[in-house]
Amino acid sequence: MKKLGKYEIVRKLGSGATSTVYLCADPFTTRRVAVKLFHPEALRDESSARIHRKLFLTEASLVGRLSHPHIVTIYDAVADEDNTYIVMEYVEGGTLEKVSEVDRLLPLPQIVEIGFKCCKALDYAFRHGVIHRDIKPANILMAGETDIKISDFGAAVVTQAQQTTMVAHVGSPAFMSPQQIKEHPLTHQTDIYSLGVVLYKLLSGRLPFETTSNYNLIYQILNVEPPPPSDFRPEIPASLDRIVRRAMQKDLDQRYKYWEEMASDLVGVFGTIEWSGAMLSESEKFDILRRLKFFRDFSDVQLWQVLRLTAWRRFPKDSTILREDESGDAFFIIARGRVQVTKQQRLLTVLNVGDSFGEMSYLAKEQQFTRTASVAAAEDDVIAIEINGEMLAGAEEAIRQQFNSAFLGILVNRLAAANLRLSGLLAERNVTIY
Repeated sequence: MKKLGKYEIVRKLGSGATSTVYLCADPFTTRRVAVKLFHPEALRDESSARIHRKLFLTEASLVGRLSHPHIVTIYDAVADEDNTYIVMEYVEGGTLEKVSEVDRLLPLPQIVEIGFKCCKALDYAFRHGVIHRDIKPANILMAGETDIKISDFGAAVVTQAQQTTMVAHVGSPAFMSPQQIKEHPLTHQTDIYSLGVVLYKLLSGRLPFETTSNYNLIYQILNVEPPPPSDFRPEIPASLDRIVRRAMQKDLDQRYKYWEEMASDLVGVFGTIEWSGAMLSESEKFDILRRLKFFRDFSDVQLWQVLRLTAWRRFPKDSTILREDESGDAFFIIARGRVQVTKQQRLLTVLNVGDSFGEMSYLAKEQQFTRTASVAAAEDDVIAIEINGEMLAGAEEAIRQQFNSAFLGILVNRLAAANLRLSGLLAERNVTIY
């Protein structure tokens, strides 16, 4: 077989009991895609055909529905006389299974980063009416050192208007929540439990409950408290143990109620573990962006895209960030500390966290824009987010519109403040403006 519909097969990526996944080339977009071909016999067998058709229809219903940097995009779904298959984004790098064994575990900061990104992606899915129901290392693809994409939504609960699509008796027992085992009505908290188990496995290299039979496994999930991951990896801090334990609480009232709570706790862990990579993790950077007033109206998906456009720079006190009369198209947003703006060595203003500077180089749209003022760090350890104007100009229109809207608000506020100062000066000199 050389083709599946219009898709040209490059090679087989893997095979399971019900489907085979191929790497294919899309001749119309020139991109590589992964095509999951359902085995014909799985769709004909009376005992399993209904379930497999439901799995296909669930994934098919998500075509174009979930667009998030940490969720595999589903491009197409085809069911014709010859074949039934799902076309999705191809992610090179394998799954988290390969880094969940004792001898191949990731450093703690990378695991926390992965957990944070899973939280944000699954929160996005939940807000779009989707509960995954089969979160496990095999369904989380590695797109980079800490970049992930969640895949395989065939078992998901998909809510559309007043209609709910759900496949019963599917999932991976070791990662199932007590509510899923009992076949109770499920909410996003079942995915929170499953992600807790995934983190446990990534941290310790073992499952929280390891038994020789499904009966014993089910009993332990329902009745036994697992030992903390730090029992098997002593460098795990107590704060991370607490996050895993809370995510895996059997009682829904004691488990995390919202993805945002779990994500926030994971960001907090970075202060208790040694980070040997960049000065800030992507999770910490995302959390900072989310809190800055400049990005108040940006969606989470847009913030992940913004993160790809930024360079985060640290400045000691009195160091120059921008120099008067120099050219450049980059602008900055203050993530930490204060900066002072001067012109001809005279202080104009002091800017604080969330303020921007240098944006006129972008707004003026001149290739050789000349700075009209200097900016320097007013205190130690200032962190400024640098955004290259040319890169932003190449970003999608919705991102550019959000920046333009934020800049408009800043300019209005600055004009209002300037007008207030001018009015004060004139009042001091008894000048009346008509």
